[in-house]
Amino acid sequence: MTNPLQDLIDGNRRWTAAMHQQDPNFFKDLAEQQSPKYLWVGCSDSRVPATQIVDLPPGEIFVQRNVANVVSHTDLNCLSTIQFAVDVLKVEHIIVVGHYGCGGIQAVLDQRRLGLVDNWLRHVGDVAQKHDIMLSALGSMKLRNMRLCELNAIEQVVNVCHTTMVMDAWERGQKLSVHAWCYSLEDGHMNDLDMHIDARDALWPTYAKALDRLVDLAEKPLE
Repeated sequence: MTNPLQDLIDGNRRWTAAMHQQDPNFFKDLAEQQSPKYLWVGCSDSRVPATQIVDLPPGEIFVQRNVANVVSHTDLNCLSTIQFAVDVLKVEHIIVVGHYGCGGIQAVLDQRRLGLVDNWLRHVGDVAQKHDIMLSALGSMKLRNMRLCELNAIEQVVNVCHTTMVMDAWERGQKLSVHAWCYSLEDGHMNDLDMHIDARDALWPTYAKALDRLVDLAEKPLE
């Protein structure tokens, strides 16, 4: 039987040959240690590959991905990833990365039923409900999608900061900061949402400023 995934295997061999040509010790060094500075909490969307869009090689980013980049306090997969990243790998930055045009975000805005994933997207629905006044004031669906993507990333940063792992790290003086970004599929650019938290006391003042910025943007047309 012909291997239906042979194209991927062939692609792997081309990639390994190219990497070995660039650096003969690349795989040896990669196999001996994992010491990333960053934990990326992103969407499962196949168009948003973590290391590639920030131009970093394998081994530089520890990654957790799920539909609509949600951080739920009942999701042991996500919490375990955060715990390992913070306590074992000693990452210095946790970045929650949404992306404009997210299908999960759009499903929430459309109130569309997709199946089992609707239960997961309820977390995003809660964000939309919390910020309904801001979203309802926007004239186009595209802008609502953009704004909810941004709001969701910001709210998931709040959830990250409230995890016991992050709070304990700050309590013991560990260097750790949490950030919110949104990625544009249209031009490949990353948008910094001005949500940078490096201590427990900094959370709510920074959160308020980030929301104020979005309110100001809501009153302006798209550039």
